[in-house]
Amino acid sequence: MRNPLKRYYGRGDLHFVTFSCYRRRPFLGTRRARDRFVKILDQVRVRHGFRLIGYVVMPEHVHLLLSEPPKGNPSKALQVLKQKVSAALRNSKRKSPPGQLALRFPETQADDKHFWQRRFYDFNVWSEKKLREKLHYMHRNPVERGLVCHPKDWPWSSFSFYAKGEAGLIRIDPVSD
Repeated sequence: MRNPLKRYYGRGDLHFVTFSCYRRRPFLGTRRARDRFVKILDQVRVRHGFRLIGYVVMPEHVHLLLSEPPKGNPSKALQVLKQKVSAALRNSKRKSPPGQLALRFPETQADDKHFWQRRFYDFNVWSEKKLREKLHYMHRNPVERGLVCHPKDWPWSSFSFYAKGEAGLIRIDPVSD
């Protein structure tokens, strides 16, 4: 079974997607790396025109809840996102004094070929119940992993939008649009 994942596009569903860093290494393990990821996510969202309904950025994986873009499909948008993030984080280097080797940030310790796992998990969200379930799962992820005590304490997620109607690090698109 070479290609067991089947993608269902073109039905107007929302998509809950999960993708991981190569071998689940924490390449998004710093504030700086997660902030950079969110910034690039916003750029790719604008360029491809998909709606971002929810997200969480973890040290070694990401969950997104998004719509299909008007042109293309979520696979293409995620390909662009992953390429831009890996290029940006690989190219970030600390300034070193002359005569010393440049040190890479910890999140860039991927080998030259691999930053992300090749595939991603995609689940079509077809009901309000599934939407709530996926948002709850995403927002609880940092708590379950012991990174914070409450979802409100993890700024790299859409929790603040849903809990308090507050803007977070990136604009969240309401489902009703």
